[in-house]
Formats: sequence, structure tokens, C-alpha cells
Amino acid sequence: MNEVSSPPPMDDIDEGERLAPLGLIVSVLSNLPQLFFPMAAALVGTRNSGLGLGATTIVAIVLAISLLFQWIGWLRFRYHIDDAEVRIESGVLNRTARSIPFDRIQDVSIEQKFLPRLLGLGEVKFETGGGEKSDDSNLRYVSMGEAERLRATIRSKRLAGASKSNDATDQSREEAQLVFAMDTRRLVIFGLFSFSLVIFAILGGAAQQLDFLLPFDLYDFGAWIGVAQDRGVAIERFSWAQRIWAIAAALAALIVIGFASGIIRTFLRDYGFALTRTDKGFRRQRGLMTRTDISMPLKRVQAAVVQTGLIRERWGWHTLKFMSLAEESKEESDHVVVPFGTLGEIWPIVQMAHIDPPSESTKFTSSSPGPWLDIWVIITMAVGAGFTAAAFAFGIFAWPALAAPLLLALLFWLDWRFRSHAHDAEQLFGRHGWWQKRLDIARAINVQSVSVSQGPLEKRRGLASVHFGIAGGSFSFASMPIDEAHAIRNQVLEIVTPVDFSELNRSD
Repeated sequence: MNEVSSPPPMDDIDEGERLAPLGLIVSVLSNLPQLFFPMAAALVGTRNSGLGLGATTIVAIVLAISLLFQWIGWLRFRYHIDDAEVRIESGVLNRTARSIPFDRIQDVSIEQKFLPRLLGLGEVKFETGGGEKSDDSNLRYVSMGEAERLRATIRSKRLAGASKSNDATDQSREEAQLVFAMDTRRLVIFGLFSFSLVIFAILGGAAQQLDFLLPFDLYDFGAWIGVAQDRGVAIERFSWAQRIWAIAAALAALIVIGFASGIIRTFLRDYGFALTRTDKGFRRQRGLMTRTDISMPLKRVQAAVVQTGLIRERWGWHTLKFMSLAEESKEESDHVVVPFGTLGEIWPIVQMAHIDPPSESTKFTSSSPGPWLDIWVIITMAVGAGFTAAAFAFGIFAWPALAAPLLLALLFWLDWRFRSHAHDAEQLFGRHGWWQKRLDIARAINVQSVSVSQGPLEKRRGLASVHFGIAGGSFSFASMPIDEAHAIRNQVLEIVTPVDFSELNRSD
């Protein structure tokens, strides 16, 4: 995070606030998987020691020690909200004081995982847009009332120019208008389009960790057949019709499990999804087991991303994300605004962010096919040479030598066919992807850097690509005539150069 280290507070400074005491219970229960090995080691170590300690006693001792350390850390953790910054003090032996100025805080989000949610607690996260992510700068855990108060107070102080009033909670609440929500029917449909076999990856990982409990190797299919035969299942006695029916039943079960997994994952992630438009931006709430509450100030939105799939598009379903100065999570940088909606629902939300969707007059230009053709020729020659050498060495003819170039040609053609770009006096548009389609829309005024590059294949054809750097992401226009690339670069720079980026994303 963008933090400024400050010395520990003097005696005349307020002692600050502590986290919620109930958070100690959540912390101990959350650390139970990490305590498994200490408990196992204690059980083995005391088995022949003559101390007479039972398993229950040892487990209780380990939990008590964990609770003691958690309690000491809780006692030494304080947070302060003053007129200009949030200051967080932590550490038992080595004390650390982190100061986060209000004008550096881009977002204050609230997350509720399952256990904290049962106890009415939440985790407050401060987003500063820096590359470093530190959990030590989060408040884990506070009551939901305190979390809402902190977010409202910090937002009020930022908007008021670091006002000295600490009692602005009620005055800073914003009028919210619901602009998008997902009901149960929408979640089920979304889950059906989110077919997933991740459950098998989880089970496979668990089996590998517990393979010592199996009498044979997990991937020894002969051993599995032997187990089936020991239980009276003689596979060789099955007729071809029975085998076909068995394979069909297995595939049907696989499909059912895939759809069920997609529905379950969708409900866990997006249950209760609600997007509201506030005076300053957007507020998004979602989650069943883990409830997240994220605010997206309007001036932090840098670009819009509309995604769909080859199958979803035929049914009219799309996803809307916003590129923002703050990251969505460690796994995904863009904020999901509409997980599963129609373009009729998406475009009004895009316009609320002062971004215009492409109109009928927007002319998209396809990239030059030359570099794709060159790459296909190079790969085809390499693959053909490899299969020819194999044919001479082993005296066999491989049909993939003919099929591979055709498949590559199809893939390269699809990649080129669905890649295009457009621009006008205010916005940039970029499209790519044929299986997973994506449309990026960015205001030219939000572009922070523009570069023109030429790869070896582009250079020989007089082509170039234009890359646009945007806070929170980037996109590019690929393989166009070099004169056109420089013209686009100069046009965007004429818009960007007069802009003071230190003021662009400040709130009025």
C-alpha cells in the first residue's frame, strides 16, 4: 500500500480504538487448520511421556495458547481516525505504526466471511491503488456498525477536505438507487452457463494429500479394476451395449456434476448481488458465505469492459466490469459490476460512469492479417519439419502433420477475424476474442501513457501496434499501418497532455 511510516504516538495522543473482542473467537477458529500439525505433534510427543494427558486436554492447551497469542496481539492493535489520516499501530515486540492519508484512500470496502458474519463482524479494507498488499493495514474484525461508521467518516473527511468534525456519519450518508440486482432465477441461469469441473480438481488434490490412506497408487487404473473384480464386478463379462450404457451414464453424471458445481459456485459468490448508484459512484454487495460491500467512486472508474462467450452471446448474456484504480481482488483486478446481464441492462450503467457505448456510426477497423499469416507459416514449417524427420526416423506417416496446420490456420484466422479497434475524439474501443469475447471502452482523457511498438514481423510489413496505459489496466490496437499508429498516438496525446493527473481523480 502507499503508506507513510510514522513514529509511535506520544503520551499526549489518544489511545485509539481496539478491534471487536469477538474477533478473537473468529481468529482462533480460522487458524484451526494451521493448528492441526501442532496438535498432532503434541499428541505424539506426550504419548510415551507419562504425563497422562488425554487428547482433549492437549487440544484444549493448544487452543488456549493460540487464544493467548491472539489476545496479546489484539491488546497491542489500535487504530486512530484523525483529521487527515488513518493510523494503525500493531506489533507486540516490534511496534509498527502505519499512516494512510485520506487523499490516498481510493476505496473503503467491507468484507464478511462466514464466521464473522454469524457474529455480526466485518473486515474493513483500505485500498490505496498501490502495488503492495498488506493485511496489516486492514481492520480485522470490527462490528458492522463500526465498519459503516468508519467508511462514512473517512468518505466524509475526504470529501470535506479533511474536515475537523469527527461526527459526520449521519451527514455523509448518500442517497442510493438500485440499478441492478440478481434474483434466484438469474443466479440459476448464470450457474448453468458457468459449467465447472473444479470439484474434481479439489478431490484430486485432497486425494494426493491423503494418498497414504490408499492401498495403491491413485492413478493405477489396473488396481481399481482389481478392486471392482474383488467385489464381484467382472468388467470383461459386460456386453458392448452395457459398456456403452455405462460410459453414457458416466458422462451424464459428469455433466450433472459440472452444472451443479457451476450453480453452487455462482450462489456462493453472487447471492444477493445488488448494485446501487450513489451520489459519488457505485456500491456493490454480494456473497452468500463471504459477504462483500465495495464502494466504487465514479472518478476512479477508468474504463469499461464488456465480456461474453460464444454460447452466452447467442442468448444475449454479457458481463460488465470496470477498470478502477483499486483492485477487485488478488485474483482479478477489474471490478465486476454486472456479472450476468443483457446489453439493455449494461449500457445504462456504462453511461452512468460517463462512458458511451459504441453507436451504429462507430466504425471498427480490423488489424492487418499479415503478422498472423507470418506466424502461421513459421509454425507450419516447424511442425512439418518435425513430422517429416519423425517419418524418416521411424518409418511412419503421421496424420497430424496434415491436421495441425489446418487447425492452426483456423485458430489464427479466428483470432484475427474478431480483433478490431475504433476511436473518436473522446473514446477508444478495442475488441478481441472469439470464444471469450471482450470489448474495452476507455475515455481518451484517462489514458496515462501511449506507446507505439513494432515486432520483427510487423516491422517487415510496415505495421505497428499502439499500447495505451490506463490506471488499473491497459489495452492495445494491434497491427496497423505505422503512419496510422503515430496519428492515433498524437491524437490521444493532444487530449492527455493538458491534463493534470494529480487532480483528475480527486473528488469535488
